[in-house]
Amino acid sequence: VQLQASGGGLVQAGGSLRLSCGASGFIFSESYLAWYRQAAGKQRDLVAHVNPDGSSDYADSVKGRFTISRDNANNTMYLQMKSLKPEDTAVYFCYGSWLNYEYWGQGTQVTVSS
Repeated sequence: VQLQASGGGLVQAGGSLRLSCGASGFIFSESYLAWYRQAAGKQRDLVAHVNPDGSSDYADSVKGRFTISRDNANNTMYLQMKSLKPEDTAVYFCYGSWLNYEYWGQGTQVTVSS
């Protein structure tokens, strides 16, 4: 089982980034998927999730700016981030849950400069 996150980087406030998470080793299309983030010295927080049926929800702090999506044909999840703010700076992790199993990807750093 593997989740591989990519797409992080350094961006100015107001800019955009798209994170990707490629998955293998489990039934992607039947899985609950999510993005979490963890800022330095803080706990890991849920940013957005997408259910197997495609429905999704977001943390209040990112609603209207971030969009989560999934491509079941390619076993990939995305997080489109727009209007980025310095407070969005964090390590972003992808997460998958299938049956009673949970999987985490390695993080990808997103840094938003003011």
